[in-house]
Amino acid sequence: MITSPLFLFLSLLVLSCLLQVSSNRDAEILTRVKNTRLLDPDENLQDWVITRENRSPCNWTGITCDITNGTSLAVTAIDLSDYGISGGFPYGFCRIRTLISIDLSQNTLNGTIDSGPLSLCSRIQVLILTENNFTGNLPEFSPEFRSLRVLELESNLFTGEIPQSYGRFSALQVLNLNGNSLSGIVPAFLSNLTELTRLELAYISFDPTPIPSTFGNLTKLSYLRLSNSNLVGEIPDSIGNLVLLENLDLATNHLTGVIPQSIGRLKSINQIELYENQLSGKLPESIGNLTALRNFDVSQNNLTGELPEKIASLQLISFNLNDNFFIGELPNIVALNPNLVEFKIFNNSFTGTLPWNFGRFSKITEFDVSTNKFSGELPPYLCYKKKLQQIIIFSNQFSGEIPESYGECHSINYIRMAGNKLSGKVPIKFWELPLTHLELYNNQLQGSIPPTISNARHLSQLEISRNNFSGVIPAKICTLQDLRVMDLSRNRFSGSLPSCINRLKKLERVVMQENMLDGEIPSSVSSCTQLTELNLANNRLRGGIPPELGDLPVLNYLDLSNNQLTGEIPSELLKLKLNQFNVSDNNLYGKIPSGFQQDIFRPSFLGNPNLCAPNLDPVRPCRSKLGTRYILAISIICIVALTGALVWLFIKNKPLFHIKPKRTNNITIFQRIGFTADDIYPQLTEDNIIGSGGSGLVYRVKLKSGQTLAVKKLLGGSGQKSESESVFRSEMEILGRIRHGNIVKLLMCCNGKECRFLVYEFMENGSLGDVLHSEKEHRAVSPLDWTTRFSIAVGAAQGLAYLHHDSVPPIVHRDVKSNNILLDHEMKPRVADFGLAKPLKREDNDGAAAADVYSMSCVAGSYGYIAPEYGYTSKVNEKTDVYSFGVVLLELITGKRPNDSSFGENKDIVKYAMEAALCYFSPSPQNEALNRDSRGNYRDLSKLVDPKMELSTGEYEEIENVLDVALLCTSSFPINRPTMRKVVELLKEKKSLE
Repeated sequence: MITSPLFLFLSLLVLSCLLQVSSNRDAEILTRVKNTRLLDPDENLQDWVITRENRSPCNWTGITCDITNGTSLAVTAIDLSDYGISGGFPYGFCRIRTLISIDLSQNTLNGTIDSGPLSLCSRIQVLILTENNFTGNLPEFSPEFRSLRVLELESNLFTGEIPQSYGRFSALQVLNLNGNSLSGIVPAFLSNLTELTRLELAYISFDPTPIPSTFGNLTKLSYLRLSNSNLVGEIPDSIGNLVLLENLDLATNHLTGVIPQSIGRLKSINQIELYENQLSGKLPESIGNLTALRNFDVSQNNLTGELPEKIASLQLISFNLNDNFFIGELPNIVALNPNLVEFKIFNNSFTGTLPWNFGRFSKITEFDVSTNKFSGELPPYLCYKKKLQQIIIFSNQFSGEIPESYGECHSINYIRMAGNKLSGKVPIKFWELPLTHLELYNNQLQGSIPPTISNARHLSQLEISRNNFSGVIPAKICTLQDLRVMDLSRNRFSGSLPSCINRLKKLERVVMQENMLDGEIPSSVSSCTQLTELNLANNRLRGGIPPELGDLPVLNYLDLSNNQLTGEIPSELLKLKLNQFNVSDNNLYGKIPSGFQQDIFRPSFLGNPNLCAPNLDPVRPCRSKLGTRYILAISIICIVALTGALVWLFIKNKPLFHIKPKRTNNITIFQRIGFTADDIYPQLTEDNIIGSGGSGLVYRVKLKSGQTLAVKKLLGGSGQKSESESVFRSEMEILGRIRHGNIVKLLMCCNGKECRFLVYEFMENGSLGDVLHSEKEHRAVSPLDWTTRFSIAVGAAQGLAYLHHDSVPPIVHRDVKSNNILLDHEMKPRVADFGLAKPLKREDNDGAAAADVYSMSCVAGSYGYIAPEYGYTSKVNEKTDVYSFGVVLLELITGKRPNDSSFGENKDIVKYAMEAALCYFSPSPQNEALNRDSRGNYRDLSKLVDPKMELSTGEYEEIENVLDVALLCTSSFPINRPTMRKVVELLKEKKSLE
């Protein structure tokens, strides 16, 4: 049959008209959906407009059309990923009959996805909705979705279990549900999806679930990710059936048992991630068959045995075996790998020497073999390829000198070599490397610090204590503007402390005890306003203690003991909030400032025979220089003269005694009281001082009525712009309007020329810190039982929750610690000391403290309680209080101070508790301190719990629950910390579970 030219022309004309009609229809659908269902605040879709000249959407943003022979056809794909759009799910897109792909990822779409309207999309092959805010249960898919090949719903807010319908996608190749709040178990019916090439179910809080053995049927899988999904049990042997698998990620679960030999059948595997589980046994030799493997991480398990040579010979890029129980020597063949970039085997029990040619054939960047039992000399070729960035070898038995070649490695920025037997002089060029971190402490190194250390201009931590370094501290060290920690202690440094230290504005710790430093303490150190610790003990320092040290706003550790210091103790030091203070064994003289005349400071002054204090044994009492006879004679004369004067006044002007002095003070009453300021004045004597702080002295005042008050007398005069003025204003403005049973009551304040004090209710049992940590017997029940500690925790949490959520405006305390939680006669807690408190500016809709962030000029608070982000950024909100309260909870559990020396070097109570909480053990019927956690494992609390408490099994369980709350509160990331209102709920819930 011959087709006429006219017929062909008419056919093309009809087809063109049909295509134009289809194109017009698609454009109308798109614009209707945009206008009714979506919000486009950034106007990224402004070209979605139908014009007379162009009614085709094929050139619109995010639109793809099927193009044949240059003729525009209908819309086939919509890709609006990361366009900043919001609104609900745009079901209307699916009215485009030719549409097969929708990608709406990385937007702020929200709401639920209903299965009814979703049926419009049954022709879709690709649906990608990752990183949005969709809620409710996962969308149900009807049987008509036979063509669906890609379904990605990662990082939304979906809840509930995975629907059964997800096991019926006969064509599905990709299923990604990562990062949703799903429940239930990992369903075995997903093994019906035999066309799957990628399956991702990571970061989902499933119920404890084993890996379904039927997943071995998914033989087309190339990517399997089930990390952080609460998996338990053993890795099924059927895993070996996935012969096309390239990436296996089962990390951060609770998998147990041995790694199956069948894993050696994964011939295509490129990456295996099994870290942070509880796998045991030896590494299967079959892993050595995986010649395509490039990234291998089995760290943080319970693996044992030696490293098989066959595995060591693999051409790996990253090789991570850390935090296991491996033993034996490293096979030399591991050093011949030309691909090796990352090598981490720390926290094991490897022995022997490192391969001599390590680094000679590879571009290694990270090398961490710390905390093993290696010995011998360091490999000289470690930086042969000039790519090495980190060398971490601490806590081994390495000996010999640091290779000269390391000084030529200008790529290195991080070195930790502490705790070895290294000796000899450190190569000169080693000091000049562009480091940020240098740890050499606990070795046998010699030599001096050269002035060229100034080349390490970004160095933030210099820790070289416990060596044999000598010479003077070069002034060039003051050019290290990023230096935060300088620990030169226990060496043989001489000369004076550089006066230019004031240029190191970021210094937080200066530790130089046990050297031979002489000269005076430079007053310029007061410019280091972030300094929290200054330890210059056991040197030969002379001169006086600079009064300027009292100007350091966050200093809480000051040790100047065992030197040759002279002069009086400056009263300016009373402005400091010191947890550790020691000036013993010097040549100081004079009267100890009244604020230091407390039992807690008694050892701080021993070995200074010329110091005196009225009632601070064994410090001698202060005496007049005149002899006793002269004192007696003068006293008699004064008494006679005074008596005569009083008699004369009485006769001449008897009404004088009825005239009260006219005071010009401003008195503010905050509570109903039965006393006046005149009742308080006579009691503000040295004998009644019970405490001191940066802003003033605290007195115990007992009135004639029998009532006892606590009075804080502030330093300085009225209106002075000082720290005490700031404290006065803060406490008066905040406490004056607060009424809560767990916040200390401010009764009255007096502000004027003659008086500047604040009057509070008196707390008979002092502070929680005193009760927990005082070395002497306390008035309170000693030791505190767990019931009392728990009650204190709940009460203090309720007080802070009131500040954050119920006060208008919300208040952030900024100095939450055990010493600022006071206890009344019934051991009921009161949050106190609001001198650093700040109101937040806004509230959210339910009255909770807003996410406002205060940027402070300097970090305030107390060492050990300060949240990490506050120390680094000087920014504060209510989550900084939550962190500090978490530290208090850990104090209640452990009975230890936040920086107790028993925790070890560079470790605080948070890190100590975190490490102890992650330790799991086999159950022992003899040990009541072993408790099951939420995953059914046994956790040993015996190392954490205060041994002074006698506990029942039920109380151990409650302590473990409170421990979990404390670890939540002290999360490194503020976003992960609960609000104080939630903390109260969690604590009360735990209590009710008893």
